[in-house]
Amino acid sequence: MILVLLLGTGQYTFAQHENHKPAQQQQTEIYICPMHPEVQSNKPGKCPKCGMTLVKQKAKAPAKQQQASPKKAKAKPAAPAKKPVQQKHAKPAQKKTQPAHQHAQPTQEKPATPVQNPEEKDKPIHKAGHKPESPGQTYKPRTVRYDLYVRDTLVNFTGKTRRAVAINGSIPAPSLTFTQGDTAEIYVHNEMDVETSIHWHGVFLPNRFDGVPWLTQKPIAPHSTYLYKFPIIQNGTYWYHSHSAFQEQSGMYGALIFNKVNEPDLPAIPIVLSDWTDMNPKEVYRSLRSANDWFAIEKGATQGYAEAIRKGHFGTKLKNEWKRMAAMDVSDVAYEKFLTNGQDVAEQTHFTAGDVVKLRVVNGGASTYFWLTYSGSKITVVGNDGNDVEPVEVDRLMIAPAETYDLLVTIPENMQYEFLATAEDRTNSTSLWLGRGMKMKAQRLGKLNYFEGMKMMNDMMKMNGDMEPMDMVMSNQQMDMNSVMYPEASGQDHSMHEGETAKPASEKPMEMKQKVDTTAHQGHNMDGHDMQNMGTSGSNGEMVTLNYGMLRATEKTTLKPGPEKVLRFELTGNMNRYVWTLDNKTVSESDKILIKKGENVKVIMFNNSMMRHPMHLHGHDFRVLNKHGEYAPMKNVVDILPMETDTLEFAASESGDWFFHCHILYHMMAGMGRVFAYQNSPPNPELPDPQLAWKRLNMEEKMFLPSVMVGLESNGSDGEFILANSRYQISTEWRIGFKKEYGIESETYFGRYFGKMQWLFPFIGFDYHYNSVEDEAEENMFGQLSNQDNRKVAVAGVQYTLPMLIVSEMRVDTKGKLRFQLRREDVPLTNRLRLNLMGNTDKEYMAGLRYVVTKYVSLSTHYDSDMKYGAGLTFVY
Repeated sequence: MILVLLLGTGQYTFAQHENHKPAQQQQTEIYICPMHPEVQSNKPGKCPKCGMTLVKQKAKAPAKQQQASPKKAKAKPAAPAKKPVQQKHAKPAQKKTQPAHQHAQPTQEKPATPVQNPEEKDKPIHKAGHKPESPGQTYKPRTVRYDLYVRDTLVNFTGKTRRAVAINGSIPAPSLTFTQGDTAEIYVHNEMDVETSIHWHGVFLPNRFDGVPWLTQKPIAPHSTYLYKFPIIQNGTYWYHSHSAFQEQSGMYGALIFNKVNEPDLPAIPIVLSDWTDMNPKEVYRSLRSANDWFAIEKGATQGYAEAIRKGHFGTKLKNEWKRMAAMDVSDVAYEKFLTNGQDVAEQTHFTAGDVVKLRVVNGGASTYFWLTYSGSKITVVGNDGNDVEPVEVDRLMIAPAETYDLLVTIPENMQYEFLATAEDRTNSTSLWLGRGMKMKAQRLGKLNYFEGMKMMNDMMKMNGDMEPMDMVMSNQQMDMNSVMYPEASGQDHSMHEGETAKPASEKPMEMKQKVDTTAHQGHNMDGHDMQNMGTSGSNGEMVTLNYGMLRATEKTTLKPGPEKVLRFELTGNMNRYVWTLDNKTVSESDKILIKKGENVKVIMFNNSMMRHPMHLHGHDFRVLNKHGEYAPMKNVVDILPMETDTLEFAASESGDWFFHCHILYHMMAGMGRVFAYQNSPPNPELPDPQLAWKRLNMEEKMFLPSVMVGLESNGSDGEFILANSRYQISTEWRIGFKKEYGIESETYFGRYFGKMQWLFPFIGFDYHYNSVEDEAEENMFGQLSNQDNRKVAVAGVQYTLPMLIVSEMRVDTKGKLRFQLRREDVPLTNRLRLNLMGNTDKEYMAGLRYVVTKYVSLSTHYDSDMKYGAGLTFVY
């Protein structure tokens, strides 16, 4: 009896205990990632995969908790957060005076938008023409789904609220993570009132999903959804961004991480570098096309005559303008901020001494090159553009727009070390701090010596704007022509070093070597400039700088034997009118380049401009030919330095049309690119009218953009309105006197610019002149009479830019009267003071000064032969 009672009581007590346990678990709160539901935590935090804030959710029953992870990682909009979404672990270190972009609110749940291509959901995936790398036998591929919600938003990076474009409420967009072998299903929900698109940069995928509006697909219409579906057959660091208008500059970019099946167990941080301007990107582009030098003023890069005299470079400045060159610069735009994962300063404080960290660095900047340096140790480069390379140690490297690098760095001691990204023009920088403790700053890069660059450029440039021939061929970034401007050059001797001499790192990249390479090649001499010690590689303790000659693939990259097609391009440009071309042709002015499947395409490019150009080929990797022969590195972006000739080759294994262009956004918009078109490709169902699509593709490049200058002074108003594209221009110039005797005059011209440098401008037009004063002199310097009272004549003539940037003009009107005129505007006396001069054979002349106050407003004064003295304001747009 006693035994039976004890057994019964025990079972009752045990049942009570079992019933109590689930009740406790049901009350336990867990946190999950909206983008990655398989990521769960018992406390608040951020997702280690994408950086999104974990959302609180009550735990389910134990049996359900132990079920397998869902096959699809479906992204849902996160709840509004007070802090901006950061990339993997990145915790912003904001100063109190630095407002975060907390205005970028995540998208709220909305009714489903119509999918433009619903038929793709159930279609089998197409593996494209590339042979997939083996993902291994231990991984079961998944279909990974993301939902990306694109919307207009407001941000505040600089203390001023500005419009931007965010994906899932984040700038940059969330990092999308896949494992090689997966299938990507990415639904892009366009919640804006304008079209959009997404290009998957560096990814091998079916042509219709490459994301170039009107080349591979129709744009994603406002308030609709588009499905991108493709297999992941690569591994490495990639990124994605809008290919519509200027949305990339406005914040529409993010990292793509393709993990290996057996990815090394190493902390890895996606780092998206970017540039931010408070100015509307359309206005940035218009300003560049209208030759407005406000960005140079902001950066202190106008190189005025007063500065030239002060620094002993008056002759250098004079020779520069004699060769019809504008001021020296290495970048186009003055940016207010440079960002690391959406912050000017970010932190990763959980690392300790001895940790080795992999940095997956993406340059998502629209036009900024970044110098990368690290205060803790040397940097080991292990990957570039998604492809593994033999580890190589450097002190610094430059990352071009659109490039990606995989880097290893160590945390030497229990302190905080700075990974510093400095803009190439050295106007500002952005940082990621690794570790915790006392801050160990990276060395700052000094201001560029622009006049040294100008002096070198004078020696290299012909009078017609072309480069002087040299007795050597530069390639693979081995001779950085801009290094003459670097103040850190040893001994300030402004010399350059022929590279390719850095030692590879140890086969065990975890052991970060600390010694500097001591091998150097003999340099060359060019027009009095010692080409040695340029600073691209180390010798005698010098700084080791990465160049493409140091990159060696981990496997042979030689192409299979096949017919070869050789293409040659000259990279050309015109800074005065901001026209960028290949062989002096824009995309719309050239035909598609026909290639055949099975060909090996070799592209040889010479950069005949003084700007770097990161050339990107969609949908393909190419070999950058260097000294490593069979082990030449594979890339999808090649950054070509001034005066450099680079050779790349790729296997034509696809179909359809693929874009090849400069990845500086404003160069691409100006027309610097080509389209590779596979012959005999099946019609693209996305674009049933190819001719209409081609016209739509080129609309932005051919668009006419306005500029205007209006003077309002005490004696009257004079000004000019211009509407121009890359070749054609229509302009109206006027002078209106406030006194009756001053008269009214206007001249309207329409013409076309010719030549690579566009010095020549033939035009036709109309001239109107009215003056009620009698007995006005009507004889010009040729002895011809001119009707000053009420002149209405058609004119035809030509303008030609002379040395010193003087615009000469010869014209004749329908009355037979000739006029010859010389004019020079905006002579930079100081950083903000401009001199204007004009004189012609009609005995008209003018001299004036303009002091730039803001981008749009100047103080001005001038003397005019018709309207005499005047002072007031000039408005520039």
